[in-house]
Amino acid sequence: MKLLIEREQLLTPLNTVTSVVERRQTLPILGNVLMQLENNTLTLVGTDLEVETSIQTTVLEGSDGQCTATARKLLDICRALPDNAKLEFSAAGGKLKIKSGQSRFSLQTLPAADFPRLETENWEERVRLEQSALRGLFDKTAFSMAQQDVRYFLNGVLIELDGDTINSVATDGHRLARSRTKLPSAAGSLRQAIIPRKAVLELGRFLADGGDEITLELNPNHVRFSRPGAQLTSKLIDGKFPDYKAVMSQVLSQKMVADRELLHEVLARTSVLTNEKYRGIRLDLSKGSLKLSAHNPDQEEANDEVSVEYEGDSLEIGFNVTYLMDALRAMSTKTVEAELQDGNSGCMLHEPDDDDTLYLIMPMRL
Repeated sequence: MKLLIEREQLLTPLNTVTSVVERRQTLPILGNVLMQLENNTLTLVGTDLEVETSIQTTVLEGSDGQCTATARKLLDICRALPDNAKLEFSAAGGKLKIKSGQSRFSLQTLPAADFPRLETENWEERVRLEQSALRGLFDKTAFSMAQQDVRYFLNGVLIELDGDTINSVATDGHRLARSRTKLPSAAGSLRQAIIPRKAVLELGRFLADGGDEITLELNPNHVRFSRPGAQLTSKLIDGKFPDYKAVMSQVLSQKMVADRELLHEVLARTSVLTNEKYRGIRLDLSKGSLKLSAHNPDQEEANDEVSVEYEGDSLEIGFNVTYLMDALRAMSTKTVEAELQDGNSGCMLHEPDDDDTLYLIMPMRL
């Protein structure tokens, strides 16, 4: 395999593909990136056997072939070269030689035939939507998924296809986020799939903000996201996601409206003196006013107050302040609406007059 490519044409796809590669792996070849050249199109592939990313880019010239090379060393070399540099690759005899200007590098290679690929079955469901819409679903919910929870089905984001709607749901057992958007055309029967945490994080790099379409394909064991010249494939988490609709059907009759940014600022100030482990904050809600207080084991205290729109009964409730702040950051409107009931029920946060995105946060004892 020989090829000549501009640095800018290689750097971005190589960076995306390399992020999938684990720094520590049981198989040496999993530390490599697969390079396949055909008809002046270079395909780069990275995998950890759970998630696989494949991206195509164009070369200036070359002869077809394939090889594998250490992903992070190759990326570091590309980063270190000057802008507008051109890289000349040649693979032979177990070595990948790289030339650029006066620079010369030689990397070890492993046989491309030994590079593992995810074996996917026939795709049973296929939907298309704008990349920005799909990215928005993950941006609004992914922060609520669990990290290394023994309930493995919580360590990811649920994607649910329901008619002409796609739902994204995440929960760690203490908070729940759900966001939805319309599909250009209706899907088949109701289908749910739990996308693992790593794949969700990789999608943050893979998905663009523009309006270009992306194709989402599902079968019982895998999900694939495809855009022109690029694919991300992942295994699915085999488990049953909690019945989030039942959890979100709580009766919450008290409503509060507050300035979103102002409320976030007050929470941030008060959180400075919360218990570092439990992050608990007390909210005292009364007509027109929300008082916030926090304390820690060192007998230190913080108190603050903010004006809100509220006409219900006085209410005292405790929350993990991080959960409240995460939800407020995920919103974009000037104000936020909170629905509550009492000190033992959850708090539902959403943008006023819009229930496409909901955040349910359970209370904590203080």
